[in-house]
Amino acid sequence: MNRYQWAVAGVVGIALAAGFILTQTNGSSQEVTKPTVIIGDGEIGPEGMAWIPSGTFLMGSDSELAQPNERPTHSVHVDGFWIDTTHVTNAQFAKFVEETGYITTAERKPDWETVRVQLPPGTPKPPDDVLVPGAIVFVGTNKPVPLNQYWAWWRYKPGANWRHPKGPGSTIENKPDHPVVQVSYEDVQAYAKWAGKRLPTEAEWEYAARGGKEQANYSWGDELMPNGQRMANYWNKEDTVFPVVNPAAGDGVDTLPAGSFAPNGYGLYDMTGNAWQWVKDWYRIDYFAQQAQKDEASIRNPQGPATSFDPSQPGTPADAPKRVIRGGSFLCDESYCLSYRPSARRGADPYSPMSHLGFRLVKDAPPPGS
Repeated sequence: MNRYQWAVAGVVGIALAAGFILTQTNGSSQEVTKPTVIIGDGEIGPEGMAWIPSGTFLMGSDSELAQPNERPTHSVHVDGFWIDTTHVTNAQFAKFVEETGYITTAERKPDWETVRVQLPPGTPKPPDDVLVPGAIVFVGTNKPVPLNQYWAWWRYKPGANWRHPKGPGSTIENKPDHPVVQVSYEDVQAYAKWAGKRLPTEAEWEYAARGGKEQANYSWGDELMPNGQRMANYWNKEDTVFPVVNPAAGDGVDTLPAGSFAPNGYGLYDMTGNAWQWVKDWYRIDYFAQQAQKDEASIRNPQGPATSFDPSQPGTPADAPKRVIRGGSFLCDESYCLSYRPSARRGADPYSPMSHLGFRLVKDAPPPGS
């Protein structure tokens, strides 16, 4: 859903945070190989990036936790690549803006042509005073609501952007090491060009997120909280149900500094939880089913579908442009959105930044030792 839909309609579902009521089960998985963690230092490999060796893995999931868009599993081979060990942070994005003068999508007046394709055919152009700079912000509710009423906990806030992720009055001054959020797919592409990197494909992202564990439910294994320990930043208000927050005490949910939890087998932090992550591919809800029908023993370096397709979102055309987002966020809740899993996937309007959506990048560079 795009910014105009939230500002004007405000009553339609959203795919980004949409989840389903799921029951946690114990799955079975195995570690294919014990990965060797290789982190670049600027001389051997790009600084702050981990080497992911080429390999073949089962993409998707047939777990009882999996949603239809994650099924069925299919064999995929990816060549080796370097990937950021963490999300791109506020400090890193600030350096990019300082050096380039870049103005993000949320800081510009929405372009009607990019808005129009996300709306039902024939929707009239709104008055200019509606199309104002801003972004979508999680506000929560003060009491339990049906979990299909996504509009109840999201608001379009004029003035919300990467510097003010929750709207005017919010700040990132004390959060230089938090993931940057409120960045659109277009913003990410601009940053990637400046950094000499690129977005990962969906296959590269999932392969890296699994950390060498074949078909584990989570990046760290099959148990959500091994030894009672939380392994990722997801909904942390154990005293309330999603999406209830206490305005008097603050909303109590937010990003955490990148790297607040243990890394996965490749040395990557927060591959799930904290903030959703943009990836390169167009989003099709049925893409995995299409891939599984191919004759190849293993699909090599898939680049994603040629077009988008998602009929699941009321008020948005099924063929409206959407890019894949991966990894879940601090808003994912065990009873609602179990997207802090390496196979979980959603589609998002490329021009709609949100307060729980960031990114990390990959780089095509020689492997270590070459």
